Amino acid sequence: MKNIIKTAFILITGSLLFVSCGEDFFDVNTDPKAANFEQVQVEYFLNNSITGAQMNPHVAERQFILYWKTGARQHRLNGVIATGSYNDGWSIDNYSFLSGWLKTANLAVSVAEEKIEAGVVFSYTNNLLQIARIWRVYLMSEFTDNYGPMPIDGFQGINPEFKDVQTVYYFMLAELADAVSKIDVNVQNPADLAKFDKAYGFDYLKWVKYGNSMRMRLAMRLSEADPAKAKTEFEAAAAGPIITHATDMFSVDEKPGWDDLTGVMTREWNSQPLSATLNNLYIGLGGIPTQEQVPEVFHENIKPADYMGLRFEQHMGTYTNDPTAGFIFDGLYPIMDPRAYKAFIIPGWFDNADFNHYPSWTQDAFNTSRTLVDDDSNVLTTLNGAGTWNAACLGAWGVKSAKNNFSFYVGTNPRLAHRYRNSTSSRVFFGPWETYFLVAEAAVRGWTTPMDGKTAYEEGVAASFAYFGVTEYLSDYLQSESYNRAGTSVKWEHIAEPPATVTMNYVDGYTGESGTWTFTYPVNHLHNNGATKNDLLTKIITQKYLSQLPWLPLEAWSDHRRLGLPFFENPSVELPISTMPALTQSNYMESRSAFFPQRVPYPSTLQNSNPAGYEQAVGFLGGPDAVLTPLWWAKQN
Repeated sequence: MKNIIKTAFILITGSLLFVSCGEDFFDVNTDPKAANFEQVQVEYFLNNSITGAQMNPHVAERQFILYWKTGARQHRLNGVIATGSYNDGWSIDNYSFLSGWLKTANLAVSVAEEKIEAGVVFSYTNNLLQIARIWRVYLMSEFTDNYGPMPIDGFQGINPEFKDVQTVYYFMLAELADAVSKIDVNVQNPADLAKFDKAYGFDYLKWVKYGNSMRMRLAMRLSEADPAKAKTEFEAAAAGPIITHATDMFSVDEKPGWDDLTGVMTREWNSQPLSATLNNLYIGLGGIPTQEQVPEVFHENIKPADYMGLRFEQHMGTYTNDPTAGFIFDGLYPIMDPRAYKAFIIPGWFDNADFNHYPSWTQDAFNTSRTLVDDDSNVLTTLNGAGTWNAACLGAWGVKSAKNNFSFYVGTNPRLAHRYRNSTSSRVFFGPWETYFLVAEAAVRGWTTPMDGKTAYEEGVAASFAYFGVTEYLSDYLQSESYNRAGTSVKWEHIAEPPATVTMNYVDGYTGESGTWTFTYPVNHLHNNGATKNDLLTKIITQKYLSQLPWLPLEAWSDHRRLGLPFFENPSVELPISTMPALTQSNYMESRSAFFPQRVPYPSTLQNSNPAGYEQAVGFLGGPDAVLTPLWWAKQN
């Protein structure tokens, strides 16, 4: 006990730079060296761990932006993890911070257990113990879904023993089941306790719902690797109270400044433009006309449905299965998922309150005219991106990239809305839409669920539309049979596959001549061997993916690793990508797990500080400590 209290005191006083834990404990008239058993409270550690895990801008940029959002294709960021590489410095920081949050969560558990054993408790101490266990599981899920094998009894100042991913998942699921079962929702709290829980204010029923919902999330992660376990755990969790309303959402308010509560997407040099993956899913999905969604000033920019755009194959990556590769779109698409224009702002829409002007020290966001040049750097043409909608694929474009000043520029691309970037939002850890889509997927799998698949699917879409503020389009959207560029529609009953090809019109960007183009829907070999594009599971995961933007990139990335859904286009390989050697000019039209990031390698600090543990962890991976090594629960092909 003395060691726990000593460690706890050191940790808690060290956190004073960032988090205020308790007024009495840190009273200037109290000798801090005289901290005693009664003064060290569980809620201090929970507050510290939950607050820290919001990620200050330094760690958020490395973990949330550069790794998670890039892996999930929630924005376009070329290179690094998107093409099979990583940065050890980023990983060192991420691993260190995450380990610290886990240590603090473990202390919350340990202190609570010791207090209960000693009989020095409040009426709510047991509930706080169970909440600490639930929160610890969330942090463990971050760790294992990033790196893979991990300790389940470590982060306590010793070199821990690593466990394989299956063992970690079984432990997390058991912890959630047991912790939720031991929460007494009828316990009344003192008025000042709520301030130590920035998510729920220690509303115990909400913690029960979060624990059950997270158990559903983690159970579904095992759907391909361990379906029997997944089914059993999911059904048990779904039978209890779960997150189904916005008021149940696990979220933490952001605030301006520079600390743990500053927004995770605030670094101004991260432009966060629309990705080709998102674009292919947004275009055409839901049947809602762009004309109903944008101001009249943009109506003249709306192009016909059968128009592909300007063909610039000498300036765009084309060795990719992106169905719009080689084209720059000189206008707006006539049909667009209504969340698209809320999440990403049309270039040139300067009077939109959500137009993001970062970086604020330049005028780049307001400059919409850019050039394409020839091999001698002479201007070939000048393009105006105002009122247009583009998203270029990733990859090694070679000389094409050097000649293209348009496709990667801040002012010519739709970029993430300002509301998500200015520290005025709440960071969402679990939204009601996710619960509904998990239930819908379980229903499609034939598991026992609290509602049927269609109801859950449509409720998930409704929850997402409510969050984005586009509920006026919901009724028509749910009845739409319009296909997006990946060949998927919205309507639950509409499972007819799209035609293999569609004849479209285009303009040659070099000559100005009009022509016809055979648009080919991409084949996603990672799902059903490429046989389907519009089955129920694809619909569900497409909607889940669009709903998780922008707060839950790790979940979106995990779904793609698990299922190969939704469709992710391959990086273009005009030149070989040394960190993704399996992708070549002979197979770029295929979809394989080896073409997408699977995990984050362990930092070099682990190998240096705990070589035995590192070797143990890598041994459990079943492959090299590399970005492209799939985790146990992920697709292996």
